[in-house]
Amino acid sequence: MRDNRTWFWDSRIRNRDTRLIRRWLVRSLALPMLAGLVSVPAAAQCDAYVAQNASNSTWVINTLTDALVAVIPVQFSPLGVAITPNGAYAYVTNTGAVCNLCPVNQPSSVSVIDTATYSVVATIPVGQYPAGVAITANGAFAYVANFNSNSVSVIDTATNTVTATVAVGINPLGVAITPNGAFAYVTNYTSASVSVISTTTNAVVATVAMGSPPWGAAITPNGAFAYVTNPKSNNVAVINTATNTVVATITLGCGPEPVAITPNGAFAYVANSCDSTVSVIDTATNTVVASVAVEGGPDNLTITPDGSFAYTSNFLTNNLSVIDTATNTVVDTVQAAGTQPLGIAIKLRPDALTHRCR
Repeated sequence: MRDNRTWFWDSRIRNRDTRLIRRWLVRSLALPMLAGLVSVPAAAQCDAYVAQNASNSTWVINTLTDALVAVIPVQFSPLGVAITPNGAYAYVTNTGAVCNLCPVNQPSSVSVIDTATYSVVATIPVGQYPAGVAITANGAFAYVANFNSNSVSVIDTATNTVTATVAVGINPLGVAITPNGAFAYVTNYTSASVSVISTTTNAVVATVAMGSPPWGAAITPNGAFAYVTNPKSNNVAVINTATNTVVATITLGCGPEPVAITPNGAFAYVANSCDSTVSVIDTATNTVVASVAVEGGPDNLTITPDGSFAYTSNFLTNNLSVIDTATNTVVDTVQAAGTQPLGIAIKLRPDALTHRCR
């Protein structure tokens, strides 16, 4: 089976002129209508923040009722989402557009959303085509991978300014930060490597060869291992963070991209984009213990704070699949997922009575 994600990136990043013009016209008409869809939140435990790539917006979905809570306009082609540990802000990467035939060239940026008011409170210029974003455990800094600039922007979340720019490999895509906040792991797609950044010095202190273009990264809660997806080789590499060496390789489905690890560290969930499945890895044995069929083209994945559910954003079918992690079955499909959903992150609501999201 061919790797559909080659099509995805080649068409979206390198040869986007014709499609960007078409999307520009659609989005310019769609945004005024979407802005009017804000509703009063119901009594859910959690909110799901979903980057809607084709409508220049972030949608907030009530995880209890699946209802749309808010539509938040951001900048052009949002891709990644991360929420601060205290839940106060969501950081959304906007990939932007620069092309000869576009009506207006769009800047690359990060939108900062106040989760209490569902409004953008800051817009931060970063490098070209920002993709993955991760926030340190103390909430002090956001690390943003700039795919077309071969760099990582470091944002001080107190001032919402870029305080450092770190050169990494070619086409950085995913970012994961160790639980102690000491290191950021950045996947470099074209150079087939992972850059390890010391967050103290904001310098690259190690480079781990992957042998295949890596996509997503996640780190176990104890900080001992980083799980890195390699969509072209259909596997996940496990990096020992003490030695920064690959200690295991796990074969998965077709085109594994996003990866997330349960809060207790027992399982890693990986979405396989081109066969629309989710592989469940037992991190104690590094074996696949389940394969869950989801909707079309899962492009991102997150796990609820209590570890009870995994959510995939399905790029091709414009919806979300909800997996019960106790049974590894799909228990819900959320249709209120907009147009071409990509990044997804979940926050516990401040009025939640428990840590369960459903």
